Amino acid sequence: MISKKMENMVANSSAIRAMFEEGNRLAKIYGAENVFDFSLGNPNVPAPEAVKKAIIDLLNEEDPVVLHGYTNSNAGYEDVRQAVAESLNGRFGTSFAARNITMTVGAAGGLNVILKALLNPGDEVIVFAPYFGEYRSYVNNYDGVIVEISPDTATFQPKLDEFEAKITPKTRAVIVNTPNNPTGVVYSEETIKKMAAIMENKQKEYNTDIYLISDEPYRELAYDGIEVPYLTKYYANTVVGYSYSKSLSLPGERIGYLVIPDEAADSENLISAANVATRILGFVNAPTLQQKVVKACLNEKTDISFYDRNRETLYNGLKELGFECIKPEGAFYLFVKSPVADEKEFCAAAKKYNILLVPGSSFGCPGYVRIAYCVAYETIVNSLPKFKELAAEYKK
Repeated sequence: MISKKMENMVANSSAIRAMFEEGNRLAKIYGAENVFDFSLGNPNVPAPEAVKKAIIDLLNEEDPVVLHGYTNSNAGYEDVRQAVAESLNGRFGTSFAARNITMTVGAAGGLNVILKALLNPGDEVIVFAPYFGEYRSYVNNYDGVIVEISPDTATFQPKLDEFEAKITPKTRAVIVNTPNNPTGVVYSEETIKKMAAIMENKQKEYNTDIYLISDEPYRELAYDGIEVPYLTKYYANTVVGYSYSKSLSLPGERIGYLVIPDEAADSENLISAANVATRILGFVNAPTLQQKVVKACLNEKTDISFYDRNRETLYNGLKELGFECIKPEGAFYLFVKSPVADEKEFCAAAKKYNILLVPGSSFGCPGYVRIAYCVAYETIVNSLPKFKELAAEYKK
């Protein structure tokens, strides 16, 4: 028998992954070119050529025993961490050093590490709907309690009045994700400043430390010159989780990092706890080859013009068909209002046309569906006639 906790997790397993598996099944029946799978945020733009070169050079030039061995510190190679710190300092005017960086098994691994380091049973973690559904499981892993802030479906910026009202003495952390999955919205600097002020006041009121965890796998995917605020500059108790899954198109390599600034409360112990958590959660250390690869490729970026073309084509095409959605400023998702209240019913209708969408209830925001447009441009173009047929069902 599996554990009771896992029974619940299995029963509520990711709708995104389930839809992706359904896409593979339909592709075998109808042909991949006739299935329009918008379920999974799996980058279709290849990694920069510099990544391939770095891997080859490292394999040819590095001592294989060292390259494929454990790192001396669970936090990762010191030279890699120092290079990451200096890159951030140059970009954002920060003052990080190697000690402030913990290399992680992607952003998901990093979130689990920091939540393991922070949470006691019953501690509350605030999230802003719509939010990445796996946050529920990550918090539950450490017997924390998710507290949802309801969505502002006009702007998809956080509802700060509700946020302020729901902070309690048990609030231990707040997770923000900007650019956001599933909406593509970037939280404005004004929003971040107001959020930081609320948290500062609540820390003083309750005499507690409240950590802001910034989940940033989509930081580099911002369009139209949009600036994504770097949150350590606005609130001292900020921890940043980053992943190269999207910025270098390396989702399967599972490489990222945590930033724990010296300014964060109890930073020395928190850094130590993160490093221990990396070990005892079974990661031991982030993948060693990939640590060296990202050091060599810190100035490289995936060409997001491909995503931008998809964004414009799909957004404009769906709007012309009468669908309602906010134009994304970053990431590679559209969050579209369902033409019926039950968005799962709409997803089922879409599947008749081999269109695979993810219901918004998976993100704490029913009545909407997520479309991941990190697919081939031809998939976008060829899907629009099918979306037109789908739209016609709801205009009768």
